[in-house]
Amino acid sequence: MRPRIFVTQPVANTALVRLRKHADVTVNPQAGRIIAKKTLVAAVRRCDLLFSLLHDRIDRDVIAANPRLRVIASQSITPDNIDVAEATRRNIPVTVVPAIVAEATADIAFGLMLMAARRMVEGDRLVHKGRFPGSQSSYLLGAAVYGKTIGLIGGGGRIGSAVARRARGFDMRVLYWGPRRKSDSFERQFQMTYAPLDRLLQESDFVSVHSPLKPETHHQIGSRELALMKPTAFLINTARGAVVDEAALTRALKQGRIAGAGLDVFEHEPKVAPGLLAMSNVVATPHLGSAVAEVREQMANIVVDNILALLAGKPPPNCINPEVLAACRAH
Repeated sequence: MRPRIFVTQPVANTALVRLRKHADVTVNPQAGRIIAKKTLVAAVRRCDLLFSLLHDRIDRDVIAANPRLRVIASQSITPDNIDVAEATRRNIPVTVVPAIVAEATADIAFGLMLMAARRMVEGDRLVHKGRFPGSQSSYLLGAAVYGKTIGLIGGGGRIGSAVARRARGFDMRVLYWGPRRKSDSFERQFQMTYAPLDRLLQESDFVSVHSPLKPETHHQIGSRELALMKPTAFLINTARGAVVDEAALTRALKQGRIAGAGLDVFEHEPKVAPGLLAMSNVVATPHLGSAVAEVREQMANIVVDNILALLAGKPPPNCINPEVLAACRAH
């Protein structure tokens, strides 16, 4: 019998065409919301391989729904919502995709910065309501981006350096901080200046967060850090929501301690704090960092590469618990 694969949301057609040559593929047709747990559990019971996306919560109940589940092939870069320990205990390989989203995520970071500073979302809504204050009205005065200072927290990585390249086109001064300072050649190449975190927060007009989520970076930006920022500064987060203390951010925005925020990620996503959404100086997007057609197609096809390798009895190229592969081959 051909293996059965369940895909939790529609993905690139080129990836599905490849899969259907080797397996019976069922795709949840709903792209507008995360699949409900009850629906996911029912689907897992009827499949041999699971193709999941970042926000699908693959917990112990989902994994236990099918003792014969052969793989959890995720389209995410990090398995944040997968119980990897439980999958490993059951000898189920978990695969991910490599970090190929830097340029797309840098676009979103810069877009959020522009939208928040220039009040573009407010302007768009105004025009759609039939209002037009006039091209020289002071009604939607915003903040300049060109020539300002941007501070990149965790800025020595792929996404931070990609944002730095974009900032050069806006003649921005670029500060960065990370747990380890980069080489002189790196700093020259990207025209970045290393600064201690407190100084970066104090001097930046835009603070852009790029730290990976680890125990030591949970709530890396909290009340103390926000209090160090300029009252005219904006916070941009395209990393992971829990790097920023969302309650502290909400308080800082309500009290006018910072000017605004551009957020693509949230601490408890898909839930977003109502307090943030109530403020006009917050631009919020639903985790769109990798939402570029070419990038998503590449990601989906990497998931297929992982699945086809497993079906062929080969080690999947992006397996995060490779210790289970020997048991899988024996099975």
